[in-house]
Amino acid sequence: MTRNATSSNPRSDVPGDMPADIVRSAPRHQGLLTALASLALLALALALWELASRRLGLPALVLPPPSSVAAALWKGLASGYFRPHLLATTWNLALGLALGCSIGFLAGIALAESAALRRLLWPWVVVSQVIPKLALMPLFILWFGFGHTSLVVITALICFFPLLETTATSLRQVAPERLELFRMLGASRWQTLWQLKLPTGLPGVLAGLRVAVMLALVGAVVGEFIGASQGLGALVIAAQGSMDTPLMFAVLVLIALLGVVAYQLTLWFEATLLRRHDLS
Repeated sequence: MTRNATSSNPRSDVPGDMPADIVRSAPRHQGLLTALASLALLALALALWELASRRLGLPALVLPPPSSVAAALWKGLASGYFRPHLLATTWNLALGLALGCSIGFLAGIALAESAALRRLLWPWVVVSQVIPKLALMPLFILWFGFGHTSLVVITALICFFPLLETTATSLRQVAPERLELFRMLGASRWQTLWQLKLPTGLPGVLAGLRVAVMLALVGAVVGEFIGASQGLGALVIAAQGSMDTPLMFAVLVLIALLGVVAYQLTLWFEATLLRRHDLS
């Protein structure tokens, strides 16, 4: 009996005898094309910005051309002027994230596991979130003084709620039949939490982490507007005071790059955890 041509080809698992390695490489090619298209769009936007700035004769104080911004960025990086400010913001961001996310994650587990605690504390948690955090910055400066402590506290408060909300919600969305199976197997409450609820709710928790990272960067930078003499936010205020608009734009570029790096690290951390739990 003659075997089907498709089944006789060990490298083919799709109709039309298309090699499997070509099929697997298609998403990579699409990703590369998307990245190139994004870079082309950025180059076009910068070119139009440069052309508009020069043709319209806009003063650098109002809208500097990208070439002036690039020159200010290079000068600050080459001279080391940006280094202490970048390190200060990164330090505030990292500490605030670690503190706020840790407390938010643990509090979310506590609220998910205890209905009585959730009924007691949830209204107060919501009330605490409707108060603008930056409005508390003068109070934190009074308590902790200018510098890192106040900025870490404000950053932690900003990224606390996303982790608490997503953790508490994700852990409570486990299918009832799976919970019943664990009860029938005699699993303890800790075993159910560790082996069922946390792995099942992990994608939702990590989604909250991504949100927290972005909000934390905003909180750290804006907090530096008010309560710091060092950091990228403080440098924006200094550039504004000296009316150095190209420097201000250069600092904004650094803030954007820091945000991209933080977000990509979060995605790498998320992918690692999901692969470890076979959820990717």
